[in-house]
Amino acid sequence: MAQHYAPPKQGGMGQFIDSILLMVLVFICLLAPVYLKADHSAAPPEEAKEAATTVEATWQALGQTPVQAQQWEKLGHTPETAKPIIENRFDYTVDPIALIVTIAVIVGYFVFVFRISDREYREVVREHFGDGGK
Repeated sequence: MAQHYAPPKQGGMGQFIDSILLMVLVFICLLAPVYLKADHSAAPPEEAKEAATTVEATWQALGQTPVQAQQWEKLGHTPETAKPIIENRFDYTVDPIALIVTIAVIVGYFVFVFRISDREYREVVREHFGDGGK
């Protein structure tokens, strides 16, 4: 007579705790860069800021095409309000240590998941089919 596998049941409190833990981890991952480095942009020197404020802001001076200008205006921006957004360029330099740590964490996570999944898979096979004479 074949045995039917009945997976272990997780209670409602366990599911609630798991979901809260996952939400906390997601928020930590999303907000950590914001709190670790408040400004990721390349800030211009003070002299450049002062010189930039004296020049009249136009779409042409900001390097925007008529189509881009139209889209900015649809968003409710004028050349003056769009200027800080356009001129605030993102700094794309990569910190090698942070990159290595990120890669290590991701690889470590996948190794952990693979090992746990392998262990649970073998447990299910053992429960369903027996040890197989081992």
